[in-house]
Amino acid sequence: MHLVFGVGHIKLNVRDVGAMIHDSTEILGLRVTKQEAGETWLSSNGRKAELVLLQSDENSCHTIGLEALAAEAVAEAASRVDGAGCRVLSREPSLACCDAGVTFATPEGLRFEVHTPARDDMYNPRYPTNGIKPRRLDHINLITPDPVATRRQLAEICGMQLTERMVNEALSWMHGGNRQHHILGLVRGPVGLHHYSFEFSHFSDYCRLGDILDGFDRQVLWGPGRHRPGDNTYAYYLDASGAIVECSGAMHTVADDAHFVPNVITNLERPGNVRQMNVWGSPAPQEWREHHFPFARVD
Repeated sequence: MHLVFGVGHIKLNVRDVGAMIHDSTEILGLRVTKQEAGETWLSSNGRKAELVLLQSDENSCHTIGLEALAAEAVAEAASRVDGAGCRVLSREPSLACCDAGVTFATPEGLRFEVHTPARDDMYNPRYPTNGIKPRRLDHINLITPDPVATRRQLAEICGMQLTERMVNEALSWMHGGNRQHHILGLVRGPVGLHHYSFEFSHFSDYCRLGDILDGFDRQVLWGPGRHRPGDNTYAYYLDASGAIVECSGAMHTVADDAHFVPNVITNLERPGNVRQMNVWGSPAPQEWREHHFPFARVD
């Protein structure tokens, strides 16, 4: 049973909060929903928080928030943490806009929070912005030194399931209750964050993204293209903290969970495998392939 429905929020430690607010509002098109000493919430819709910025002396990923639909699901996830070999850090929600939450750390050094949905003013999702204005935070790709162990932990605690993987475990993707191809991607490497992603509404948004970035003397890192895993269109750029932001189209979904068999990608050699990651053929640049944004130390 899926205890986690989708991605809830992502918390980033950032040195320059002002620069990140500017990036997130003027390029991506989010809005600030709350700002107080040391903490800023931003959202792309009626939700109170999707991107949370924490003032820090380092740029790093602090927490990956996973949304459960009810407090009972949060409690069930909490009861499974110890048995999965992980450690509970808090049994209270970290955000005041959520009713329940449990934060846990993995032995690999990742920090997750399973929480109930953030408050949502669904009838007022629009607001003035110079940026793109995406629909929602839709997925996060983390980096773990042991993808098999991390997948096991997420399956045992959160009820997430494997959707697709490379045969050498360099990349894998997991889905939750919303059945989107993946809400978490797992990249093999030193613990960290590879990218966080917001879903775009229209393909023309990629043209606007390129033009907006050019106005700030910036550029697209990779894309537009179409990933074969997920079948979503995409473009990537670097935010002011050095993290990669993906701008993603809608993904395909796992329609029949009970009979679904995860796909295994066996073609790993270039140039033959280029179209495994981009149906349209342009290969991922080295900067994307080797990107590493650190994860904050878990005490």
